[in-house]
Amino acid sequence: MSLLSVRDLTVSFPTSDGVVRAVRGLSFDVEAGRTLGIVGETGSGKSVTALSLLGLNPGADISGSALFEGRDLIAMKPDEIRRIRGAEIAMIFQDPLSSLHPYYRVGWQITEAIRTHTRVSRAQAMRQAVELLRLVSIPQPERRVQAFPHELSGGMRQRAMIAMALALRPKLLIADEPTTALDATVQAQLMELLGGMQRELGMAMIVITHDLGLVATVADTVLVMYAGRGAESADYQTIFRSPHHPYTRGLLASIPGATGSGGRLVPIVGQPPSLIRIPSGCAFHPRCPFAMDACVREQPTPAPVRGGEGHWSACWLPPDAVGVGADADNARRRYVASRRGPAALRLRGVAAAAAGGILHA
Repeated sequence: MSLLSVRDLTVSFPTSDGVVRAVRGLSFDVEAGRTLGIVGETGSGKSVTALSLLGLNPGADISGSALFEGRDLIAMKPDEIRRIRGAEIAMIFQDPLSSLHPYYRVGWQITEAIRTHTRVSRAQAMRQAVELLRLVSIPQPERRVQAFPHELSGGMRQRAMIAMALALRPKLLIADEPTTALDATVQAQLMELLGGMQRELGMAMIVITHDLGLVATVADTVLVMYAGRGAESADYQTIFRSPHHPYTRGLLASIPGATGSGGRLVPIVGQPPSLIRIPSGCAFHPRCPFAMDACVREQPTPAPVRGGEGHWSACWLPPDAVGVGADADNARRRYVASRRGPAALRLRGVAAAAAGGILHA
């Protein structure tokens, strides 16, 4: 049984320019003790999804269900979700400098979380805060607990956020871009730390990122999002070896090093669409090298992909159109060519007169 089961989650924000449809009918599951990686470009709806689960999107119109141990997070009243937030589901926010309050010392902010949910004295909570900072490998925790956020390095601030999130031993930890703006060495240390804490506490994790390389090191299952919808989902090995959706393949091709030593990066052409004016049919079709007539007319529904248990994709390509490389691409192109309608204009043997001779086309 899933620890968290999200079904048909829809989140929209009314604005003066129109309705922003940030999440559109998203469904996924998180197993106890396992890690789900949610990936996609900026604006795909990853963070909005996480914030909506915790009741942190004021003013949003939210529908669907999110059953956490059988309790629907979406249907909860504010005081009900507050009892779960931090105690059973915790979140590491994307930017610790803006998430930590600049006016209060780090230790005070950690003890506030502890005392909100447990009956302990201020002194006991402070001792727990020191131990938590030691647990996340912050040097001299007795001194750092009295520091203000701006007095810590970026890596230490992120570790302090992790300590605060783990203070009450949550069942589910949501990490939103946990390694943003950190160098590669600190990134590796933090992800190793999170992995160790997950094993020790037996908690589940949702890791939100735009970095498929990071997901490969931590996730059991990967959910790829585009324009507020799920594009593809499978276990991480299947996603990397046998991707189906062209958007997933584009993300993989853009990973540094994925094209081999000295190879050029292959960017995805164009930009993500406005979530106020989403293209018809499949939202990815204006950027897709395999777009067909059906992609423009009708939005594809998630369907099983051949050869992978639990592997689904929301794409009009056939279920066996999986894999990477030139052979897989050529097979996709042949399929797309076979599905095209009759040509509106066909030229054969056209010639044009020009000074000095005949130009043939």
